[in-house]
Amino acid sequence: MLRGLYTAASGMITQQRRHDTVTQNIANINTAGYKQVNSVTHSFPDVLISLMGDKETGGQKTIGRLTTGVFAEESMSSFMQGDLKETNNSSDFGLVSSLGLIDPATDQPIPFDASGKYVTEDGEVIYRPEVFFTVQDANGETRYTRDGGFRVNAAGGLLTNQGQAVLGSDGNPIVLQPGVTIDQVQSDGLGNLTSLDEEGEPVIVATLGVVVVNNPHQLVREGHGVFRVDNVQAANIRALEAEDNASVRQGYLESSNVDTAQAMVDLMAAQRAYESNQKLIQYYDKSLEKAVNEIGRV
Repeated sequence: MLRGLYTAASGMITQQRRHDTVTQNIANINTAGYKQVNSVTHSFPDVLISLMGDKETGGQKTIGRLTTGVFAEESMSSFMQGDLKETNNSSDFGLVSSLGLIDPATDQPIPFDASGKYVTEDGEVIYRPEVFFTVQDANGETRYTRDGGFRVNAAGGLLTNQGQAVLGSDGNPIVLQPGVTIDQVQSDGLGNLTSLDEEGEPVIVATLGVVVVNNPHQLVREGHGVFRVDNVQAANIRALEAEDNASVRQGYLESSNVDTAQAMVDLMAAQRAYESNQKLIQYYDKSLEKAVNEIGRV
């Protein structure tokens, strides 16, 4: 009986964490560049239940296996492309990417699933590469984001909405030249920012630091749409190249990739599952009360 009580309690904790994850996604539906988080659950190891044998034979009879509960194993980000929203703001930049990989065994494009993952016949897990802007936090550390809603300060520095410096392809913060405003800057698909010189000729003033993260699930979420990388080698980060199927769109922002309808369904499902486990605990509580106060009295 106590085993069932613990199983129901673990189910309540798991559904609470699932509910919190979905609530976080719903709260960030209008956050530019936000990537949905999915809660991954896993069952406790199976327990083998056996019937004790009698004294004559000494053998045991296997009854079966029992799973003693479930727990929230981890929260994984979904890096699916969000819709682009036109803002007509020169300091807004959206990333469009549909990067793919070629399977060397079949020489065909790898069919990634909705989460951007593919498992080979040998059990190897391959993730779809994703592109990110590079920014610098207050401690001088490099971070990555899909939120391209930038602004320019009085010194001409290109900053995020959180005040982090936007890095160029050379790894240094982007600072516009004196007399050059962001409205005079045009960006191409690779993030090259150009403006006209005194003779009216286009000149590259900076290049946005757009990188390709070949294993985006190595990114660690820090909040406000910013990620860090603890293992750079495992993430396998490189600069965006012309042949990559990705581009920068000026005057656009990438919307959140949260599926509102699915999020509401998941929210209700988590609530109903939580209530079901709660009723089981109440049932076990009443059963234990009877076992102690009534059966024990007899």
